[in-house]
Amino acid sequence: MGRLQGKTALVTGAASGIGRRTTERFVEEGARVAMTDINAEGLAAAAAPLGDAVITLHHDITDEQSWIDVVGQAVDQLGSINILVNSAGTGKATNIEDTTLEDWHRVMAINADGTFLGCKHGVIAMKETGGGAIVNLSSVSGLIGGHNMTAYNASKGAVRLLTKSVALHCARKGYNIRCNSLHPGGTETGMFDETLRHRGITPEAFRDMAKTRNPLGRLAQPIEIAHGALFLASDESSFMTGSELALDGGYAAR
Repeated sequence: MGRLQGKTALVTGAASGIGRRTTERFVEEGARVAMTDINAEGLAAAAAPLGDAVITLHHDITDEQSWIDVVGQAVDQLGSINILVNSAGTGKATNIEDTTLEDWHRVMAINADGTFLGCKHGVIAMKETGGGAIVNLSSVSGLIGGHNMTAYNASKGAVRLLTKSVALHCARKGYNIRCNSLHPGGTETGMFDETLRHRGITPEAFRDMAKTRNPLGRLAQPIEIAHGALFLASDESSFMTGSELALDGGYAAR
């Protein structure tokens, strides 16, 4: 316990799934956390058990002014931001012929633009207070392609290389800011279930498929991805920047 003692964090997409579990792990390890999400009701429910260890902020990650406001409020209320986890995301399972321009723009706006804005304003805040760690949620789909994941593959691949650019910039400037990407495989979250429904697959059917398609024979639990985020956010990964951590049950190793 106490791996993040005295540190402050901002976690996007904190109302559910990986963002929620990451927030809980951070609090367990001593951090104070600004939880942000566009889902105000879900955010309030996620924050309720965590008491005064967290603050909640309504946040549209695709809007730059929203980022400026949220980062400013987090710094005002927490004193600084030592850790940023860009966890908010969306998925749409369609191939190149079926993907509409509207679909493309929405997925890229949330997954790529939102992460870009988070890194930009996270770096600006962190460099003034001694540095920190940025964790960007990419995906195994940011490492390998899928025939029916056109916009999602592109957006998560963008997150992977954006991460490297941010890491190299911060290292060159001497900001003491590390930036790494986290690449989950299929994880049991509401967003994942919704993506499956777009593909006409029930979550139960996909779990059966995972038994043969994933080397470990199952989907991940959000807490398993949160453990990876904790490692990348903590001083245990102090010599790691511009790297990707795959938590995919061996899927990309096939």
